Amino acid sequence: MNNPSRDHGGGLDAAVAHYGGSRAQWLDLSTGINPVPYPIGTVHSEAWTALPDRTAHDRIILAARRFWDVPDEAEIIAAAGASALIARAPHLFEGATVTIPTPTYNEHAAAFRAAAWTVRDRDTSDVTVLVHPNNPDGQVWRAENITDNTIIDESFCDVMPEVSHVADSWRSDRVVLKSFGKFWGLAGLRLGFAIAHPATIERLGDLLGPWAVSGPALEIGARALEDLAWADATRARLSKDAARLDTLMAKAGAKLEGGTTLFRLYDVGDAAAWQDKLAQGHVWSRIFPYSDRWLRLGLPAPDRWDQLEAAL
Repeated sequence: MNNPSRDHGGGLDAAVAHYGGSRAQWLDLSTGINPVPYPIGTVHSEAWTALPDRTAHDRIILAARRFWDVPDEAEIIAAAGASALIARAPHLFEGATVTIPTPTYNEHAAAFRAAAWTVRDRDTSDVTVLVHPNNPDGQVWRAENITDNTIIDESFCDVMPEVSHVADSWRSDRVVLKSFGKFWGLAGLRLGFAIAHPATIERLGDLLGPWAVSGPALEIGARALEDLAWADATRARLSKDAARLDTLMAKAGAKLEGGTTLFRLYDVGDAAAWQDKLAQGHVWSRIFPYSDRWLRLGLPAPDRWDQLEAAL
């Protein structure tokens, strides 16, 4: 369950309670999760009944190394979601201050504050966290933006692999985080990765402990990472659907502010009023406590576009 003091997408149960209807009637566009998930297929029964073995672990690490073109000098570790890695990130570097440019995904700041670090949104600090591309505006951080001791959260970067910073992940002052749930649309699987210098990965392994990833997640994740054709087709579909959403929202009077092909950010003037209007049509959207103008939408599933158009 999310900490109620933190701002996140989701929260569909509260929307249903307030506006009515059943969950099945709602179109949840408040997150940036691919609405056409990777097909899970058959999971071997042993993945559920036995502790994960070395073979399953080695398979997913090899698949991840190939998918993200990880340099030989870097190592990879899998965890139960990127959030598990974010929570442990403050323990990977020495220091007391961290710079996290805002607005951005707020779990990084929460993790560092929980570890008694001082969090800034500008100026030089002992550590920097960059969300790349950024959530919610889609800002891309170039190599010249990256300083020493930087954690790069590439949770949404699989839609644009050409801008990834994995090539420099071997550096001792660099950590790249990857989320599986967004691009592959399987957030409930709880799978994420860190790519970094071997010493950093060893430290992370000590912090995570044994069997950090479930057997089913290892099997499904490896299968998905090995399916390069699915990834290519998905990027093309997401790009087309993002353009369709932009056109639809522009006709409704919204101005595009940024985003990725997994989520779009719009200036709508009165974000709360827009969220309420969409909710009347059982479409849930994302607004932010730091902006009364911004509305963020994920992409509808192929058979749910009519519902969004009707709500608009």
